[in-house]
Amino acid sequence: MTEFGKSELFTAAQLADAGAKIVIYPVTLLRSAMGEAERVLDEITATGTQQGMVDRMQTRARLYEVVDYAGYNTFDSEIFTYEP
Repeated sequence: MTEFGKSELFTAAQLADAGAKIVIYPVTLLRSAMGEAERVLDEITATGTQQGMVDRMQTRARLYEVVDYAGYNTFDSEIFTYEP
């Protein structure tokens, strides 16, 4: 499903009912991220700071949770054994 295409935006359930086994959203995240990036840049241009947008940003803790940073660190320490 892509925004601004020729068809309406169907739900995953509607597509499943039509026989689709998988649905991709090829540029949904890009459009969302770039829209928010524009809003942050507009805020910085208007006020000289990103302070008014910080509450809308992903925190470092949430980023680490999403990418499983602790798990990656464990994995990395198990395979990277170089010591100077």
